[in-house]
Amino acid sequence: MSAAVLAVTDAARQAEHVLRATNTFHWSTVALLGLVIYVYAVEIERRRFDVVLAGLAFWLMDWFNELANSAIFHASGEAPLWTISGSTSYLILIGLTIEISMLFVVAGVAFVKQLPPDRGVRILGLPNRLVLVFAFSCFCVLVEVLLHAAGVFHWHYWWWNVPFVPLIIVFGYMTFFGIAAWVYDMGANRRRQLQVVGGLAAVDVLAGVGLGLAGWL
Repeated sequence: MSAAVLAVTDAARQAEHVLRATNTFHWSTVALLGLVIYVYAVEIERRRFDVVLAGLAFWLMDWFNELANSAIFHASGEAPLWTISGSTSYLILIGLTIEISMLFVVAGVAFVKQLPPDRGVRILGLPNRLVLVFAFSCFCVLVEVLLHAAGVFHWHYWWWNVPFVPLIIVFGYMTFFGIAAWVYDMGANRRRQLQVVGGLAAVDVLAGVGLGLAGWL
């Protein structure tokens, strides 16, 4: 057995074993898809395209991080920044399940609907966008800490792990919530919103194709 194989963590090996395996499918995934469709249908009915595009921006930013996580795994030959184990209907990437992806595609929608209409409103003397981006990010990292403690979500590197969570807060989530708020605050500037969301989608597709062809997914 090669040294590269020996270096791979147990959690990463477990994830590789079920990566894109169809025999783990659960019908609950269809119900989750219905929920996602309903959330977006409501916003489209209300013609809240700012909310829709902000939600998609959040989701696409997560895809960028997930693709980078897969690349880190294959470049290191040891472990990604985060790994998923335990029961899942479908493991899309080494750190992304279909359930997590469906959660994130609605998370951005839920977040921007909590933003005060007035960007000038301050919370504890600070800009409300900054405070809420930070607060929601901290909550998400707290959930990850609990999942990590439960043994179904794994961190390997000391600098991306408990107790060194600031990097996870900033790069793991504040980028998601930040870009969702940014797109949402573009308001009626639909062209600019579409450019940002389209640009994110293009980057993800190019990265996915490139990594896929290289065998790094």
